[in-house]
This record gives sequence, C-alpha cells and structure tokens, in this order.
Amino acid sequence: MLDTTAYLNGRWIPSEALCLPIDDLGFLLGATVVERMRTFSGKIFRLDDHLERLRRSLEIVGWDASAICEQVSVVCENFLPRNASLTEGGNDCSVVVFITPGSTSDARQPTVCVHGHPLPFRNWVREYESGVEAVIVDVRQVPSECWPAELKCRSRMHYYLADQQAQAKSPGSKALLLDQEGYVGEGSTANLVAYFEGRGLVTPPRSKVLPGVSQQVLFELAASLEIPCCEDDLLPEQLAAADEAFLTSTSSCLLPIVRIEGQPLAAGTPGPVFKKLLAAWDELVGIGIVEQAQRLA
Repeated sequence: MLDTTAYLNGRWIPSEALCLPIDDLGFLLGATVVERMRTFSGKIFRLDDHLERLRRSLEIVGWDASAICEQVSVVCENFLPRNASLTEGGNDCSVVVFITPGSTSDARQPTVCVHGHPLPFRNWVREYESGVEAVIVDVRQVPSECWPAELKCRSRMHYYLADQQAQAKSPGSKALLLDQEGYVGEGSTANLVAYFEGRGLVTPPRSKVLPGVSQQVLFELAASLEIPCCEDDLLPEQLAAADEAFLTSTSSCLLPIVRIEGQPLAAGTPGPVFKKLLAAWDELVGIGIVEQAQRLA
C-alpha cells in the first residue's frame, strides 16, 4: 500500500484517515457529485474538461459551483506534487473528486474531498487485446424526470444492479443499459460508441447519457482521422449489426466490444478502427496505453 495524502474540507490528511460523518447526506442519501480523472505521464488529463463537467453538476444540484470549482482546481494542482509515489516509475493514477452537501440539504458547509489511487491496469490489460463481451441488462437508465443525464453523481444503485445481472449472465462481461424507450444508452462505467462502415462512429444522443470526457476525446481523434461521427438512437439489434463497437471511459480510455449477448460482433475480434483510434490516443498522450498496462499489470 502506498502512503498517500488526501484533501478533505481544507485539510491534507493521510488517505487511510478519510471518513464521513454518519449524518453526511452523501452517505445518507447518496447526494454526491463526483469526477474521476486520470493522469498520463504524471499529469492530470483534460483537467479543465473535468472541472467544467463538475461545475455543471454542481449547478444542477444548486450548490456554490464557482467557489467549489475554484477550491477543487487549486487542490488538484497540489495533489500530484504531494503524492509523487502514485506516478513513480512511469505509473499513472486516478484522481477522484467528490462533493456532498454535508449534513444540511442547503450545502452551507459542503464536504469537499480529493483523493487518488493507482490505476488497476490488471483489470483491463487483456481486454485491449481480446476485447470484452457486452450484456444488455433489464435494469434501465434513470429517467430524466429523476435527474438530468448530464449530472455525474454517485446515486448508482442501478449501475450496481446492472453489473450484478451482467456477471450472473456472463462472468467478466460489461453491462449495457437501455433507456426508457428501449434504445441502447450507456455502460455502467463507460460510454458506448458503435462504428458502421460508410457511416462512421455513432453514439447515443449525448443529451440522453452522461457526456463523457473520453467520449469527446474519441470524437476529436476520429475527426483527425477523417472518420465521420454522429449521435443517433440505436436499438439493440442495430448495435449487434455494427462493424465495431467500443466502451470509452477515463481510466481505460478505449476497450473493444467483441461479443454482445454471447454472439460475436462482426469478426469477434478487436477491429482495425479500434486499433487506429487507440494508436491516435497513444500519440495524443505520448505513451503506449496498452504497453503501459502490460508493464504495470
């Protein structure tokens, strides 16, 4: 275990000392706004984009977005210098920000925390090469009448249940949730992107899912490679007919889907577009993403 330092409500403390009061509404109600970032070569990747998404989440819940984001920005600048062990030897890490309203619903004294940990490369190192299976579960996305899709929060019981169901159906698989209309929405921990020859990348409308920072990176890389991109509803059978499909998230960046519901997707192996996009991601961040995972798993 690494000796790391975390920030909690104005203090830097040992990470192992992090705790919340039992009456904190983040614990009692799951009222927690969150951002998860990662580093490349010891620097937080797309920090400004994550802070902007955090700001929007804070505005949605009605907390003091400007003051909290300013606080978090300063803390993030100081986090890695205080935790150099997390990025030693070419390693990289997760940096997690979470905010709760504290013990009162008006968030007069919010809980603000920034902490980090090594990336679990072993969790996905084989998946870059062999791909993953996706399982469409019965658990649906939370409807927008409950909270907007763009709110990144930790009220995630539906994701937990989706993962449980996916593992029961096919151990090691990734859960895909449908929206209320039966269209493919998102994974429990990632955005879904499909590729159709002649059409390009297709993602579920970003107004219906949590807009992903890595999803935006992927679209920028696709544009640089002259791969068309669009947003459109996808039925499960349309996804199954894709030439390739991917899961994109902050930690693992890009994983290829090679099976859906136990059936091969196209050739059933990571395809050329996946490899081309991942190579472009390598160039963007200045490291070999798969090679790093293999070395550090």
